[in-house]
Amino acid sequence: MLTSFRRIIQSGWLSFRRQGGLSLATIFIMTMTIACVSSLFFLQQTSQFLVSSLQEKVDMSVYFTEASLENEILGIKNEIASLPEVKSIDYVSREEALDKFTQRHQDDEVIMESLSEIGVNPLLASLNVRAWEASQYESIVSFLNSASFSPLIDKIDYSQKKPAIERFSSITSTINWVGIILSVIFAAVAVLVAFNTVRLAIYNSKEEIETMRLVGASNWFIRGPFLVQGVVVGVFATLITLLLFVVTLLFLSPKFEILAPGLNLFSFFVGNFFLILLIQLAAGVGLGVLSSWIAIRRYLRV
Repeated sequence: MLTSFRRIIQSGWLSFRRQGGLSLATIFIMTMTIACVSSLFFLQQTSQFLVSSLQEKVDMSVYFTEASLENEILGIKNEIASLPEVKSIDYVSREEALDKFTQRHQDDEVIMESLSEIGVNPLLASLNVRAWEASQYESIVSFLNSASFSPLIDKIDYSQKKPAIERFSSITSTINWVGIILSVIFAAVAVLVAFNTVRLAIYNSKEEIETMRLVGASNWFIRGPFLVQGVVVGVFATLITLLLFVVTLLFLSPKFEILAPGLNLFSFFVGNFFLILLIQLAAGVGLGVLSSWIAIRRYLRV
Protein backbone atom coordinates (compact mmCIF):
# COMPACT_ATOMS: atom_id res chain seq x y z
CA MET A 1 0.00 0.00 0.00
CA LEU A 2 2.77 2.44 0.99
CA THR A 3 4.78 1.46 -2.09
CA SER A 4 1.80 2.09 -4.38
CA PHE A 5 1.19 5.47 -2.76
CA ARG A 6 4.86 6.41 -3.25
CA ARG A 7 4.70 5.38 -6.91
CA ILE A 8 1.55 7.45 -7.47
CA ILE A 9 3.31 10.54 -6.03
CA GLN A 10 6.44 9.88 -8.11
CA SER A 11 4.37 9.44 -11.28
CA GLY A 12 2.44 12.64 -10.53
CA TRP A 13 5.68 14.58 -10.01
CA LEU A 14 7.16 13.23 -13.26
CA SER A 15 3.96 14.14 -15.13
CA PHE A 16 4.17 17.66 -13.68
CA ARG A 17 7.79 18.01 -14.82
CA ARG A 18 7.07 16.69 -18.30
CA GLN A 19 4.52 19.45 -18.96
CA GLY A 20 7.21 22.12 -18.46
CA GLY A 21 5.86 25.42 -19.75
CA LEU A 22 2.22 24.44 -19.24
CA SER A 23 2.88 23.58 -15.62
CA LEU A 24 4.57 26.96 -15.10
CA ALA A 25 1.66 28.77 -16.79
CA THR A 26 -0.79 26.90 -14.54
CA ILE A 27 1.21 27.83 -11.44
CA PHE A 28 1.29 31.48 -12.54
CA ILE A 29 -2.49 31.68 -13.04
CA MET A 30 -3.08 29.75 -9.81
CA THR A 31 -0.78 32.16 -7.95
CA MET A 32 -2.80 35.13 -9.25
CA THR A 33 -6.01 33.44 -8.08
CA ILE A 34 -4.66 32.70 -4.58
CA ALA A 35 -3.25 36.23 -4.34
CA CYS A 36 -6.70 37.67 -5.15
CA VAL A 37 -8.41 35.48 -2.54
CA SER A 38 -5.77 36.37 0.08
CA SER A 39 -5.99 40.07 -0.77
CA LEU A 40 -9.74 39.99 -0.13
CA PHE A 41 -9.02 38.60 3.35
CA PHE A 42 -6.50 41.39 4.03
CA LEU A 43 -8.82 44.03 2.58
CA GLN A 44 -11.64 42.94 4.87
CA GLN A 45 -9.43 43.16 7.96
CA THR A 46 -7.98 46.52 6.89
CA SER A 47 -11.42 48.04 6.19
CA GLN A 48 -12.71 46.84 9.57
CA PHE A 49 -9.73 48.48 11.29
CA LEU A 50 -10.17 51.78 9.42
CA VAL A 51 -13.94 51.91 10.01
CA SER A 52 -13.35 51.24 13.72
CA SER A 53 -10.71 54.00 13.79
CA LEU A 54 -13.12 56.46 12.17
CA GLN A 55 -15.88 55.51 14.58
CA GLU A 56 -13.52 56.05 17.53
CA LYS A 57 -12.98 59.65 16.39
CA VAL A 58 -16.70 60.43 16.35
CA ASP A 59 -17.90 62.13 19.53
CA MET A 60 -20.56 64.58 20.70
CA SER A 61 -20.44 67.52 23.08
CA VAL A 62 -23.56 68.74 24.87
CA TYR A 63 -23.13 72.34 26.11
CA PHE A 64 -25.28 73.71 28.92
CA THR A 65 -26.47 77.22 29.63
CA GLU A 66 -24.60 79.42 32.11
CA ALA A 67 -27.52 79.16 34.52
CA SER A 68 -27.25 75.36 34.69
CA LEU A 69 -26.02 74.06 38.04
CA GLU A 70 -23.33 71.40 38.32
CA ASN A 71 -25.56 68.97 40.22
CA GLU A 72 -28.22 69.34 37.48
CA ILE A 73 -25.67 68.54 34.78
CA LEU A 74 -24.37 65.53 36.74
CA GLY A 75 -27.95 64.27 37.07
CA ILE A 76 -28.40 64.63 33.31
CA LYS A 77 -25.10 62.82 32.83
CA ASN A 78 -26.41 59.80 34.74
CA GLU A 79 -29.60 59.86 32.70
CA ILE A 80 -27.72 59.93 29.38
CA ALA A 81 -25.27 57.25 30.58
CA SER A 82 -28.21 54.87 31.08
CA LEU A 83 -28.97 54.90 27.34
CA PRO A 84 -27.92 51.62 25.63
CA GLU A 85 -26.34 53.59 22.76
CA VAL A 86 -23.87 55.39 25.06
CA LYS A 87 -20.40 53.89 25.38
CA SER A 88 -18.89 56.55 27.64
CA ILE A 89 -19.67 60.03 28.95
CA ASP A 90 -17.44 62.63 30.63
CA TYR A 91 -18.30 65.86 32.44
CA VAL A 92 -16.20 68.94 31.64
CA SER A 93 -16.77 71.87 34.00
CA ARG A 94 -16.44 75.51 32.90
CA GLU A 95 -13.14 75.80 34.79
CA GLU A 96 -11.73 72.64 33.22
CA ALA A 97 -12.85 73.82 29.76
CA LEU A 98 -11.08 77.15 30.31
CA ASP A 99 -7.87 75.41 31.44
CA LYS A 100 -7.86 73.20 28.32
CA PHE A 101 -8.62 76.19 26.08
CA THR A 102 -5.82 78.24 27.65
CA GLN A 103 -3.27 75.42 27.28
CA ARG A 104 -4.27 74.87 23.65
CA HIS A 105 -3.93 78.56 22.71
CA GLN A 106 -1.20 79.70 25.09
CA ASP A 107 1.03 80.70 22.17
CA ASP A 108 -1.67 82.76 20.47
CA GLU A 109 -1.29 86.29 21.86
CA VAL A 110 -4.47 87.65 20.25
CA ILE A 111 -6.69 84.99 21.81
CA MET A 112 -5.00 85.25 25.19
CA GLU A 113 -5.36 89.05 25.22
CA SER A 114 -9.03 88.81 24.21
CA LEU A 115 -9.64 86.31 26.99
CA SER A 116 -7.94 88.61 29.48
CA GLU A 117 -10.02 91.62 28.37
CA ILE A 118 -13.29 89.72 28.81
CA GLY A 119 -12.40 89.13 32.45
CA VAL A 120 -14.87 86.26 32.90
CA ASN A 121 -14.97 82.62 31.82
CA PRO A 122 -16.90 82.61 28.50
CA LEU A 123 -16.89 78.82 28.16
CA LEU A 124 -19.77 76.54 29.05
CA ALA A 125 -19.89 73.30 31.00
CA SER A 126 -20.38 70.27 28.77
CA LEU A 127 -20.79 66.53 28.54
CA ASN A 128 -18.65 64.63 26.04
CA VAL A 129 -20.65 61.64 24.83
CA ARG A 130 -19.29 58.69 22.86
CA ALA A 131 -21.64 56.14 21.30
CA TRP A 132 -20.89 52.52 20.42
CA GLU A 133 -21.46 53.21 16.72
CA ALA A 134 -21.54 56.40 14.64
CA SER A 135 -25.10 55.71 13.49
CA GLN A 136 -26.36 55.88 17.10
CA TYR A 137 -25.68 59.62 17.60
CA GLU A 138 -28.88 60.60 15.83
CA SER A 139 -30.85 58.56 18.36
CA ILE A 140 -29.02 60.25 21.26
CA VAL A 141 -29.65 63.73 19.77
CA SER A 142 -33.37 62.91 19.42
CA PHE A 143 -33.45 61.89 23.09
CA LEU A 144 -31.72 65.10 24.21
CA ASN A 145 -34.05 67.31 22.17
CA SER A 146 -37.16 65.69 23.61
CA ALA A 147 -35.99 65.28 27.21
CA SER A 148 -37.43 67.31 30.09
CA PHE A 149 -34.03 68.92 30.71
CA SER A 150 -33.68 70.20 27.10
CA PRO A 151 -34.18 73.88 28.20
CA LEU A 152 -30.85 73.59 30.07
CA ILE A 153 -29.01 72.64 26.86
CA ASP A 154 -27.39 75.54 25.03
CA LYS A 155 -26.26 73.57 21.97
CA ILE A 156 -25.31 70.10 20.77
CA ASP A 157 -22.16 69.74 18.71
CA TYR A 158 -20.78 66.50 17.39
CA SER A 159 -18.18 65.46 14.87
CA GLN A 160 -20.38 63.95 12.19
CA LYS A 161 -18.23 61.40 10.41
CA LYS A 162 -21.10 59.12 9.45
CA PRO A 163 -21.06 60.23 5.76
CA ALA A 164 -17.30 59.58 5.59
CA ILE A 165 -17.72 56.14 7.18
CA GLU A 166 -20.59 55.27 4.82
CA ARG A 167 -18.58 56.48 1.82
CA PHE A 168 -15.55 54.48 2.91
CA SER A 169 -17.70 51.39 3.51
CA SER A 170 -19.24 51.81 0.06
CA ILE A 171 -15.81 52.07 -1.58
CA THR A 172 -14.60 49.03 0.37
CA SER A 173 -17.69 47.07 -0.66
CA THR A 174 -17.08 47.95 -4.32
CA ILE A 175 -13.43 46.90 -4.06
CA ASN A 176 -14.54 43.66 -2.39
CA TRP A 177 -16.91 42.90 -5.27
CA VAL A 178 -14.22 43.71 -7.84
CA GLY A 179 -11.86 41.39 -5.94
CA ILE A 180 -14.46 38.62 -5.86
CA ILE A 181 -15.12 38.98 -9.61
CA LEU A 182 -11.38 38.95 -10.37
CA SER A 183 -10.93 35.89 -8.13
CA VAL A 184 -13.73 34.07 -9.95
CA ILE A 185 -12.24 34.99 -13.35
CA PHE A 186 -8.73 33.91 -12.33
CA ALA A 187 -10.14 30.73 -10.76
CA ALA A 188 -11.99 29.90 -14.00
CA VAL A 189 -8.85 30.55 -16.07
CA ALA A 190 -6.74 28.52 -13.60
CA VAL A 191 -9.16 25.57 -13.79
CA LEU A 192 -9.17 25.80 -17.60
CA VAL A 193 -5.37 25.92 -17.89
CA ALA A 194 -4.88 23.14 -15.30
CA PHE A 195 -7.60 21.13 -17.03
CA ASN A 196 -5.77 21.36 -20.36
CA THR A 197 -2.45 20.55 -18.70
CA VAL A 198 -3.86 17.33 -17.23
CA ARG A 199 -5.65 16.56 -20.50
CA LEU A 200 -2.36 16.77 -22.39
CA ALA A 201 -0.67 14.70 -19.68
CA ILE A 202 -3.34 12.00 -20.14
CA TYR A 203 -2.90 12.13 -23.91
CA ASN A 204 0.90 11.86 -23.63
CA SER A 205 0.58 8.96 -21.19
CA LYS A 206 -1.79 6.86 -23.30
CA GLU A 207 0.70 4.04 -23.82
CA GLU A 208 1.60 3.90 -20.12
CA ILE A 209 -2.08 3.89 -19.19
CA GLU A 210 -2.78 1.03 -21.62
CA THR A 211 0.13 -0.93 -20.15
CA MET A 212 -1.16 -0.37 -16.60
CA ARG A 213 -4.60 -1.54 -17.67
CA LEU A 214 -3.13 -4.72 -19.17
CA VAL A 215 -1.24 -5.59 -15.97
CA GLY A 216 -4.38 -5.04 -13.88
CA ALA A 217 -3.54 -1.75 -12.17
CA SER A 218 -6.36 -0.31 -10.04
CA ASN A 219 -8.36 2.74 -11.16
CA TRP A 220 -6.84 4.86 -8.42
CA PHE A 221 -3.32 3.81 -9.35
CA ILE A 222 -3.97 5.08 -12.89
CA ARG A 223 -5.85 8.22 -11.90
CA GLY A 224 -3.77 9.07 -8.83
CA PRO A 225 -0.74 10.65 -10.60
CA PHE A 226 -2.95 13.19 -12.38
CA LEU A 227 -4.60 14.19 -9.11
CA VAL A 228 -1.13 14.49 -7.56
CA GLN A 229 -0.20 16.78 -10.45
CA GLY A 230 -3.05 19.10 -9.45
CA VAL A 231 -1.92 19.04 -5.81
CA VAL A 232 1.68 19.87 -6.82
CA VAL A 233 0.50 22.86 -8.84
CA GLY A 234 -1.60 24.10 -5.89
CA VAL A 235 1.25 23.68 -3.38
CA PHE A 236 3.78 25.49 -5.58
CA ALA A 237 1.33 28.31 -6.23
CA THR A 238 0.65 28.62 -2.49
CA LEU A 239 4.37 28.77 -1.61
CA ILE A 240 5.01 31.42 -4.28
CA THR A 241 2.04 33.48 -3.06
CA LEU A 242 3.26 33.27 0.54
CA LEU A 243 6.70 34.46 -0.50
CA LEU A 244 5.23 37.34 -2.53
CA PHE A 245 3.03 38.39 0.41
CA VAL A 246 5.97 38.33 2.86
CA VAL A 247 8.09 40.55 0.58
CA THR A 248 5.18 42.87 -0.28
CA LEU A 249 4.01 43.28 3.34
CA LEU A 250 7.54 43.90 4.61
CA PHE A 251 7.81 46.71 2.07
CA LEU A 252 4.30 48.19 2.42
CA SER A 253 3.59 47.79 6.17
CA PRO A 254 5.68 50.82 7.27
CA LYS A 255 3.95 52.98 4.64
CA PHE A 256 0.49 51.81 5.68
CA GLU A 257 1.34 52.46 9.33
CA ILE A 258 2.20 56.09 8.48
CA LEU A 259 -1.20 56.52 6.80
CA ALA A 260 -3.12 54.55 9.44
CA PRO A 261 -1.28 54.43 12.81
CA GLY A 262 -1.81 51.13 14.55
CA LEU A 263 -2.37 49.21 11.31
CA ASN A 264 0.54 46.78 10.91
CA LEU A 265 -0.26 44.39 8.08
CA PHE A 266 2.90 42.33 8.52
CA SER A 267 2.15 41.74 12.21
CA PHE A 268 -1.38 40.74 11.21
CA PHE A 269 0.09 38.35 8.63
CA VAL A 270 2.43 36.76 11.19
CA GLY A 271 -0.31 36.53 13.83
CA ASN A 272 -2.71 34.84 11.38
CA PHE A 273 -0.11 32.90 9.41
CA PHE A 274 -1.67 29.46 9.78
CA LEU A 275 -5.16 30.72 8.92
CA ILE A 276 -3.80 32.50 5.82
CA LEU A 277 -1.81 29.39 4.87
CA LEU A 278 -4.95 27.27 5.24
CA ILE A 279 -6.97 29.66 3.03
CA GLN A 280 -4.26 29.70 0.37
CA LEU A 281 -3.75 25.93 0.42
CA ALA A 282 -7.50 25.34 0.24
CA ALA A 283 -7.74 27.67 -2.77
CA GLY A 284 -4.64 26.34 -4.55
CA VAL A 285 -4.91 22.62 -3.89
CA GLY A 286 -8.72 22.72 -4.19
CA LEU A 287 -8.61 24.29 -7.65
CA GLY A 288 -5.74 22.03 -8.74
CA VAL A 289 -7.52 18.83 -7.68
CA LEU A 290 -10.86 20.03 -9.08
CA SER A 291 -9.43 20.75 -12.54
CA SER A 292 -7.54 17.43 -12.53
CA TRP A 293 -10.66 15.54 -11.48
CA ILE A 294 -12.75 17.14 -14.25
CA ALA A 295 -10.09 16.24 -16.85
CA ILE A 296 -9.83 12.67 -15.52
CA ARG A 297 -13.59 12.19 -15.57
CA ARG A 298 -13.80 13.43 -19.13
CA TYR A 299 -10.70 12.01 -20.82
CA LEU A 300 -9.53 9.06 -18.74
CA ARG A 301 -11.79 6.03 -18.98
CA VAL A 302 -10.60 3.16 -16.76
